[in-house]
Amino acid sequence: MRVSEQLRQAVLEANLALAREGLARLTWGNVSALDRDSGLVVIKPSGVAYDRLKAEDLTVVALDGRTVEGRLRPSSDLPSHLELYRAWPQIGAVVHTHSVYATMFAQACRPIPCLGTTHADHFYGPVPVTRELTAVEIADRYEAHIGTCIVECFASHGLDPLRMPAVLAAMHGPFAWGSDASEAVHNAVALEATAQLALGTLQLAPEKQPIPACLHDKHFLRKHGAKAYYGQR
Repeated sequence: MRVSEQLRQAVLEANLALAREGLARLTWGNVSALDRDSGLVVIKPSGVAYDRLKAEDLTVVALDGRTVEGRLRPSSDLPSHLELYRAWPQIGAVVHTHSVYATMFAQACRPIPCLGTTHADHFYGPVPVTRELTAVEIADRYEAHIGTCIVECFASHGLDPLRMPAVLAAMHGPFAWGSDASEAVHNAVALEATAQLALGTLQLAPEKQPIPACLHDKHFLRKHGAKAYYGQR
């Protein structure tokens, strides 16, 4: 079975969008998307510059990590993506970047607090940070353990990956996801903007506390709740 050219093109456009949005410098970032019917994942190849990336360069792999199509090695972050796909059947695409502001919070091992309504519009609660990996986890199957650590973080905090479509991998960088590649990139852009706003707010007002729960609920649910009224039908 082969993936559609439509999915391949969507993954190409999503990867190019990372560079265009300033989320991926050099080759620091990748987008993948999963065709649930075939169980095949399309992902950016490892170390290929964005200004040289073409649709035919993308690698297609099975959910067990086997390469199905492509002459180039898949992103080294592939095992992290696969762990998320296997754990969360409701997602269809994953983004990993080293965007500057979100990565600052990841390196500090600090969650991004909800300090204003821009954050509340996109993320239902503080954006979490995972625990640090152990030396054993780093030494063996490192990238897969990043993924399992993300899944563990959401399970231990009772988080819904659709209401919190992003996470900070401790000392590493941000991941985001969505129903498709375009939505996943959208969430990665929102995450970076949220991190930048939070850092600036904490610099201006170090003692600033998260916004009240009623305000957080109002902004998130008016966009994502059962009675959402933001935007057009």
